[in-house]
This record gives sequence, structure tokens and C-alpha cells, in this order.
Amino acid sequence: MARILMCPPEFYGIEYEINPWMSRQRQSDPDLAREQWNGLHAHLRLASAEIALLPPAKGLPDLVFTANAALIYRRTAVLANFRHPERQGEIPYDEAWLTADGFKIERVPEDLHFEGAGDALFCGDTLFAGYRIRSHALGHQGIGRLLGCRVIPVELVDPYYYHLDTCFCPLAPGVAIYYPAAFDDYGRAALAAHIGTLIPVEDQEARSFACNAVVVGRTVVTNTGCPRLHAALSAAGFTPRSTPLSEFVKAGGSAKCLTLRLDGEEAAGWKSRA
Repeated sequence: MARILMCPPEFYGIEYEINPWMSRQRQSDPDLAREQWNGLHAHLRLASAEIALLPPAKGLPDLVFTANAALIYRRTAVLANFRHPERQGEIPYDEAWLTADGFKIERVPEDLHFEGAGDALFCGDTLFAGYRIRSHALGHQGIGRLLGCRVIPVELVDPYYYHLDTCFCPLAPGVAIYYPAAFDDYGRAALAAHIGTLIPVEDQEARSFACNAVVVGRTVVTNTGCPRLHAALSAAGFTPRSTPLSEFVKAGGSAKCLTLRLDGEEAAGWKSRA
């Protein structure tokens, strides 16, 4: 059974602006946000996922985006070191929960930023790592040495796709969704060289956070507004599901951002070997 960490949106809201999606003039609706969060929770339970809950904390509106808490490798959690001061208060809450759950905690050096599974995703045995906007490439290389895995850093060039998980989603070893325009030429070439099947997402659906999907087995859960991607997923043998997440898109997040896979992503090579 898949095991996923989520955080209820009791204190979620647009309290600051640290990416182009966020505007304090365009607030989220608390009741609708809770309804949408519950909808995602229900979809994941229907896909046979077990949901663990990180308690929300007042003053930390983005704690709801648990994907950024850490990179998970077996029972090791490489803890985030957030670039923006507004999110650095989340770190002790994430560390306390992961420690209590039995994870061994590792860290990147204090002078390097790293934003967890938001910027580091396994596809097979390779860890693909987004850098420049939120995370440092040097930190990713250190994580590769720590975990003993190959790391392919890919530069993110569009500020609207500031984390790797907003424009790239591994589905299985050798299979991934991606938004080509979010990467530079080298990044696109690196993805093509190491991933046999890349499913591109068009501009409009990328802006609906089509790539920010949660994969549980062959089920892929996305925000609404991604019909072409869903057709491509169905043709590739996956079962796409959509659920509205507009209130979280206002903060620059969607389905994947709201989840941290505690047992390893479906596409991780180390998980399939285990």
C-alpha cells in the first residue's frame, strides 16, 4: 500500500508572495480549499493509499505542501533547506514528524538550498534534480554522493515552473510527463537521453499544473483542466483521475505539492528492487 504524508489546510492562505502565482490580492477561499483538499485525499484513498497527517501550524500557510519537506530514500529523509525565510519555519515541524516516524534525517550544507521532493525526483535509478530557482545544483550532487545514486541536474528557466515537480512527473522507471518549455536545451536533451518515454504537456495544461501529479500504482491524479494529458496517459496504460485544486494553484501548487510519498515514488528504481 502506498503511504503518503499530507497536511490539512487549516492555516493555508496567501500570506506572502514568493513565486509568480502568488498574490495577496487574490486570496484563497478557506472553505473551498478544505473541500478540494478533502477531494484529493478521497481520490488517493480510492487508489489504495494510506494517508498520514502532519499537524498544521498557525503562521506556516505553506506547510500544507508536504512534498517540499524532504527527499525520501528508503528510510532516509534528506531534509529541505528552504531558500525563502517565509518557509524556513516549516523545517523543525517536518523534522520532528519524520523523526518520530522512524526516518533517519540527513541534511545538505547550511549554505545550500534544497526543497525536497519538489526539486528531486527519481526516475529509475537516476535522481533528476531541478536547480537555479529554489535549489542549488551543488546540494544535489552532495545528495547523490550520500545516497550513492546518479544525479542529473536540470536547469529550470521559467519562474512559473520554479520547482521540478511543477514541470516533470516520473510515472514509472523510464516513463515521465514533462513540460518542455520549463527546461533549457541541455535539460530537454538530458531528459530525452535518460528517459525512454517522455509524454509532453502543452502550455495551457501545464498552467493547470498537469505535471504536478500524484502517481499511485497506475493511477495518476491531477488537477482538472488536463484532458489531452489524460488521453495520453490512458493510451499509455495509466488510469488518470482529476480533482479540482484551483485554490492551491493560487499559491503555485497542486496535487503533487500537497503530498509526500513516504514509501518511495512508483518510478524510483530503488523501490522496485526492494
